[in-house]
Amino acid sequence: MDLKTLTYIVVGLSFALYIGVAIWARAGSTKEFYIAGGSVHPVVNGMATAADWMSAASFISMAGLIAFLGYGGSVYLMGWTGGYVLLAVLLAPYLRKFGKFTVPEFIGDRYYSNAARIVAVICLIFISFTYVAGQMRGVGIVFSRFLEVDITTGLLVGMGLVFFYAVLGGMKGITYTQVAQYCVLIFAYTIPAVFISLQLTGNPLPQLGLGSNIGDIGFLTKLDGVVTDLGFAKYTSGDKSMIDVFAITLALMAGTAGLPHVIVRFFTVPKVSDARISAGWALVFIALLYTTAPAVGAMARYNLHTTVNSALATGGDVFAPEASLEGESRPGWMKRWEATGLIAWEDKNGDGRIQYYNEKSKDEAFLAKADAAGWKGNELGSKAKDGSFDGKVDRDIMVLANPEIAGLPDWVIALIAAGGIAAALSTAAGLLLVISSSISHDLLKGIFAKNISEKGELLAGRIAAAVAVVVAGYLGYNPPGFVAEVVAFAFGLACASLFPTIVMGIFNKKMNKEGAIAGMLTGLLFTMAYIVYFKGIFIEPMAKNEAANWLFGISPEGIGVVGALLNVSVAYIVGKFTAPCPDHIQHLVEDIRYPRGAGTAQAH
Repeated sequence: MDLKTLTYIVVGLSFALYIGVAIWARAGSTKEFYIAGGSVHPVVNGMATAADWMSAASFISMAGLIAFLGYGGSVYLMGWTGGYVLLAVLLAPYLRKFGKFTVPEFIGDRYYSNAARIVAVICLIFISFTYVAGQMRGVGIVFSRFLEVDITTGLLVGMGLVFFYAVLGGMKGITYTQVAQYCVLIFAYTIPAVFISLQLTGNPLPQLGLGSNIGDIGFLTKLDGVVTDLGFAKYTSGDKSMIDVFAITLALMAGTAGLPHVIVRFFTVPKVSDARISAGWALVFIALLYTTAPAVGAMARYNLHTTVNSALATGGDVFAPEASLEGESRPGWMKRWEATGLIAWEDKNGDGRIQYYNEKSKDEAFLAKADAAGWKGNELGSKAKDGSFDGKVDRDIMVLANPEIAGLPDWVIALIAAGGIAAALSTAAGLLLVISSSISHDLLKGIFAKNISEKGELLAGRIAAAVAVVVAGYLGYNPPGFVAEVVAFAFGLACASLFPTIVMGIFNKKMNKEGAIAGMLTGLLFTMAYIVYFKGIFIEPMAKNEAANWLFGISPEGIGVVGALLNVSVAYIVGKFTAPCPDHIQHLVEDIRYPRGAGTAQAH
C-alpha cells in the first residue's frame, strides 16, 4: 500500500472518530453549547484542555522553531507551559466561582458596564482570529503535502470538519472530540520521536536521547559541530538578548492565562476545586509533548543537514566537491515536499549540487573557504508568496517532514499527518466557539436582544460559528507568518489586553469600569500597532524587524509585556480621576475571593 493511500485511510478513520463523537455529544441547550453543561470530569477536561492548548503551533511549529533557534527556542517551552501555573493559581478557580459562560460576560458584570463587555469582545475577536490564522495554515500544510491536494482544497476540507462538530456539538461536542484528538496527536508526536531517537542515539526515550551519544560523541556536541561546519551559530548557544527572552517568556505566560478559549474550559467542570484539578491534569498531558519537543527539534535539524550534506554525518570535509548531494539525486523526501513550496532548491553556482550554509556568517575564514570552493550563496530555502526563492527553510515543515527525512515506515508518516490535523483542528474549534459565543451570548443576548429565546440564541451561536469558520479559512489561505510566530502574536495581544483586566478584576476590588476600558484599549492598540509596524500583518511592514529598531530591545513576539504594563498604568491613572467602583461590586469581588463553595454557571 502506498503512502498516499495509507494516509487517506489513517486520516479518514480519525475524521470518522471525530464526527462520531460530535454526533454522540450533540448540544441540545445553550448551557451544553457554551460550557458542555458544566458537568465534565476534571481528568477529561484536563485532556480536552491539553488538546485545545496544544495547537498546530505546539505540534507543527514549535519544534521547528527550536530546530533553528536552538536554545533560544526555550522561551516557547517556558512561556507556554508556565502560563498554566499562572492560570491555575490566579484565574481558573475564581472565574469558575464567578460562574459565567464567557470572559466578556465576566468583564461586563465585574466592571458593571456593557461598554466594557463590548471592548472585551473586540479584544477577544482580535486575539482569536490572529490565533486561528496559525491553525488553519497548519491544516493547509498537512493536507497539501500528505493528501497531495492544493492548500485551498485542504483548507476547505478542514473548514468543513470544524464546521460540523463545532456548530453541531458546541462546547459539549468539542470537549469530547478534543479528548479523541489529544489521543491521536500525542501518539502521532511521540511515536516518530521514539523511532528517531532510537535510530540516532540508541535510546528509545527522546528526552534522554537528547543527552546521549552518537558513536563516542554527545549528540548535542555532534550537532554543534554539524551546524558550525556550515557557518551557523552553535545550536547550544542562544542569540537573543536577556530582556527579549524575559519579555517573550512573560508575554507567552500571561497570554496563556488570558486566552479566552483556554479560560472557558474551566467553566465546564462542576466545582471550583475541579478547576484547579483540571489545570493540573492539563499540565501532565501537555508535558508529554513539551518534554519531547526539544529532542524532536534538535534531531530534525541534524537529519536535515546530514541528508543534504552527507559529509556532516561522517565527519568529512564539507567543502569537498562530493560533499553536497547532486540536485537530480536529492532525497526523495525533499522532492515530495518541494511541491508545497515550503522547501526549495536554487542552483546558484550551476554545479548540480545543493550547498546549504549560512551565507551571512560572521566567520570570515569560513566564508573565504566557501568562496574558494565555488559556493555562490545558500541554495536551500523555500518559496516566498510571490514565488521567488527565499533562503530560509520553512520552520513549519520540520516536524511533519522529520519521519520522511529519517526514512521511517509509511504508517508512521501517515500517523503524524493525522496528528498534525488533530492538533490544528482541536484548537481551531475551541477558538471558533469562543468567537461565536462572544457574538451570540455577549453581544446579542447580553446587550442587543436580551429577550431572545434559548432556541434563538443557540441558532445565532451556530450562525456566528459558521461565519467565523469562513473567515478562519481565509486567514489560513493568506497567513501572516509561521504558525508559532502568528500564535505568539495572539498571546501578546491577550497578555496586553484581557489578562491585566481579569487579574485586576479579581484582586483589585476598587478598579472601576472607566479604568478597565481605557486599559484594555491602550494595551490592545499599542501591541497591535507595534506588531503591524515590524511584521506587517496582512500589509507590508513599515520598518525592518531588527533588534536595533525594537523598543527597549523587545521583539514583536514579546511586546505584549509592555502593552500589559501600559494597560495597568492607564487603568490606575484613569481610575483615580473617575467615579469609584460601586460598593456592591466591591462586595462581589470579595465574595469570589473567599472559598464559600462553587458558583453555578447560569445564562443571563
